[in-house]
Amino acid sequence: MLQIHNSLTRQKQPFIPLEPGKVRMYVCGMTVYDYCHIGHARVMVVFDVIRRWLRASGFAVQYVRNITDIDDKIIRRASENRETIQQLTDRFIAFMDEDAAALGVEKPDHEPRATEHVQGMLHIIDALMRKRLAYRADNGDVYYSVRGFPEYGKLSGKSLEDLRAGERVNVDPNKQDPLDFVLWKAAKPGEPAWDSPLGRGRPGWHIECSAMSEHFLGEHFDIHGGGQDLLFPHHENEIAQSEGAHDHPFVNYWVHNGFVRVDNEKMSKSLGNFFTVRDVLARYDAEVVRFFIVRAHYRSPLNYSDQHLDDARAGLKRLYTTLRETPAAVIAQIDWSNPLAARFKAAMDDDFNTADAVSVLFEIAGEVNRTRDARSAALLKALAGILGILQRAPDAFLQLGSGESGVDPAQIEQLIEQRKAARKAKDFAEADRIRKDLEDKGVLLEDTAGSTLWRRK
Repeated sequence: MLQIHNSLTRQKQPFIPLEPGKVRMYVCGMTVYDYCHIGHARVMVVFDVIRRWLRASGFAVQYVRNITDIDDKIIRRASENRETIQQLTDRFIAFMDEDAAALGVEKPDHEPRATEHVQGMLHIIDALMRKRLAYRADNGDVYYSVRGFPEYGKLSGKSLEDLRAGERVNVDPNKQDPLDFVLWKAAKPGEPAWDSPLGRGRPGWHIECSAMSEHFLGEHFDIHGGGQDLLFPHHENEIAQSEGAHDHPFVNYWVHNGFVRVDNEKMSKSLGNFFTVRDVLARYDAEVVRFFIVRAHYRSPLNYSDQHLDDARAGLKRLYTTLRETPAAVIAQIDWSNPLAARFKAAMDDDFNTADAVSVLFEIAGEVNRTRDARSAALLKALAGILGILQRAPDAFLQLGSGESGVDPAQIEQLIEQRKAARKAKDFAEADRIRKDLEDKGVLLEDTAGSTLWRRK
């Protein structure tokens, strides 16, 4: 049985969906005012793999990942750029889609924008106000009354006393309690606003996910995910809003992926070690980046460095080389009774342990290299497909980057033909010279029965 580490209980639990055979999953997506960074890439890839495994396990999955297209940073950036908020957000949503597609991330079933669900947010705020869990301040803002929700802190493990001890000196004077958080912001000059019974204004950040998840998945659903940085306060506040409004559980399993670090330091623009997905893809193939992400367990810290990306590229080359040497047979479905397939399944059923699953792929590759068995190669490709890798023609990956060596694929093929002619003429010195020249340029030749293959060193 699939076991999932639940951030709410802080332990692994058997996964039992609310509705047999179906999974409803919501993941917090991006705030679209800038390019996606490598931390965003991890969120997208991790939950793409989780969704793929749930489907491979026989579940019908309804997957929602939202887009935050209104908040203070977006308003400020649009003003700086002298453009409308929609122009800014539309542009960066398109960039996000390009990055996700490059990484092999499948589109969610629903990708709602916050601005499309303001009425749903107002509905929840109204329920909270009627239950006296929310109040309107003198400045027109509406706040959630944290002390009115006794279970506040159950996700993060933080007590109200701990939170009070860590509160900042400069507290918003409009709040009844420093721990309260905003649900609705009264309209300010030059900012977007919506008409509402609360007056013109716009929603706070936390309320959007309560409203969008409820719209698509209902008031109670199976899995809520996101980066570890969202666990508090964002996800804690979502629980307070949704459970406060509806008086029943909100989510059964909370899933959080670990942080991304850069050379063992926190990624930060101020430290100069901040990398966008586009920065990384300019230097590494997107499948290498995806493989780098999936070969680590999703809850563990992920340390980004050139060395780790180079290691990932070398590992992926070994797997693709195996598939080139032994082309995969066609199989209709995976035989889970196969001992290696069963071990892959056991790894993925153990809290989506892709690190152990990848190690099984290398074991299968070792068997293929020994036996040249096409069905074992097919198993390797099929299991790797669940992780979103090894689906290209092997040469399409192995011959990547040839332009960096100053020799393009057409030139390589021409030199291979010249070498073939030299060997036919028994001019082995010339044939060796061509091989050595290509090797010096980072291109390795491999003679097989009846042909010569090449790949990047």
